[in-house]
Amino acid sequence: MTQLDHRPSDDRQATALPPDLTARELARWSWRQLTSMRTALVLLLLLALAAIPGSVIPQEDIDSLAVSQWRDNHPRLAPIWDRLDLFAVYGSVWFSAIYILLMISLVGCIVPRLFVYARALRARPPRAPRNLARLPQHTSYETDEDPEVVLARAATALRRKRYRVARTDGADSVDAERGHLREAGNLLFHLAVIVVLVGVAIGSLFGYKGGVIMYNGADYGFSNNLTQYDDFAPGSLFDPAVMEPFSFSITDFDVDWITDGPRAGMARKFVAHLDYTTEPGAQTQQYDLRVNHPLSIGGTDVFLIGHGYAPVITIRDGEGNIAQSGPTVFLPTNAQTFESFGVVKAPDAQPTQIGLEGTFYPTFTMGQDADGNLTMPASAWGDALDPLVSLQVFTGDVGLDDGTSSSVYVLDKTRADQVTKANGQPFRLDLRPGESVDLPDGLGSVTFEGLQRWNKIQISRTPGKMVALTGVVAALLGLLGSLFVRPRRLWVRARRRDDGTTLVEVARLDRSSGGDPETGRTELAGIVAALRQDREARP
Repeated sequence: MTQLDHRPSDDRQATALPPDLTARELARWSWRQLTSMRTALVLLLLLALAAIPGSVIPQEDIDSLAVSQWRDNHPRLAPIWDRLDLFAVYGSVWFSAIYILLMISLVGCIVPRLFVYARALRARPPRAPRNLARLPQHTSYETDEDPEVVLARAATALRRKRYRVARTDGADSVDAERGHLREAGNLLFHLAVIVVLVGVAIGSLFGYKGGVIMYNGADYGFSNNLTQYDDFAPGSLFDPAVMEPFSFSITDFDVDWITDGPRAGMARKFVAHLDYTTEPGAQTQQYDLRVNHPLSIGGTDVFLIGHGYAPVITIRDGEGNIAQSGPTVFLPTNAQTFESFGVVKAPDAQPTQIGLEGTFYPTFTMGQDADGNLTMPASAWGDALDPLVSLQVFTGDVGLDDGTSSSVYVLDKTRADQVTKANGQPFRLDLRPGESVDLPDGLGSVTFEGLQRWNKIQISRTPGKMVALTGVVAALLGLLGSLFVRPRRLWVRARRRDDGTTLVEVARLDRSSGGDPETGRTELAGIVAALRQDREARP
């Protein structure tokens, strides 16, 4: 009886699997993937893509006014945008994660290359190939000079042309190399990217950015402290002690309007005239604040980023008391004509709260269709040539009784009733400056007292901006070096022939792709000319 063989057949043998990675091997593999140049480029692309929403969607730390408008116009999308931090892209977790990973990847990629580059600088140029005639750029000539004399002259001529030159004792060739600045440019560019990222990070961590809407006149001054801002976005490591104690007010505001062409009626340029002091008790100074021409006080910059109209409206309640009075910001809905939308609230009015909502027309006109029929009211001009404010009236709870915060640019009408005429049509106020209208049912009156201008001022402190600027300049220099420096090697060989003449061979190798062959031939001709010229110049 034979013994059964229980070994599995070849076709039933299990395929051998590679051993599992240890924790150390997995960490090493992950580090290599993260610090590869391919990963750095992918992260840089992701950072650029992640910055797109910050350019398209209004940001809280840049223009909270625009964010408030966007929320009001898109009530369904706003909560989703909030969850994704799209109103504060540059401070979001996902943007910071890409930012930090890119920093780690660049550092891990560049540091090893620095050591490689340092070794390459100390290394001698490679020796001449055995057959120089096989190189794509080569030439030769004959002379009766001794090979040692030719090689010595070649070494001198190449050093004059800023080649690194090496020659081995007893060798029949001179080896030269040039163009190490190309790799230096690449390294400088990548290091500069890190410097830019560091500069931006410093500004984000230690700086701040805030905004305030100001009216013209000394009565509406601003002092640089936290209580004066309408919106304020500090860095994670911001210290209020670094805020300069300056103050300023807008004494006047000038606008230059375009008077002809398709853009007629738009503001061509606008200037806010400031009176400011750098600290309490300091001498008052003047500055004309314009777009892209900020006022710099210490490390803080004051920018003018917008302007508009603020009708001065007074609401008297049914008991004859002033329930609300003063300028109210109306937000432009048309950048060309400055047709603006606004809300006025009088929560203290008696016997019931009053809310106004409507449109301000700087130069009122009635629009016309193609047949000349009057259509909707509009503003024909951005300048206040014939100002008119058209308002609807609401009474009841205007959204301030529940204690929750609400936008000053939105009138909550869910628990308010619209005031109507006897025929059931909405009661509308159409007022020009100085006009007053009594509200029905003894609710009070509304007066359009006059017109005020508002300016949107942004105040920011970015301590890392000079670091970032230095990085940008260094990146440009590195990019220029990597684009225009061509690494190349050159060899000169001189050998004595049997007939007593010396054969001199000169060959060149361009190590950069896309090199111009004509440039190589010209350089070879220049080397040969320098060798022969030096010889002819000898007595």
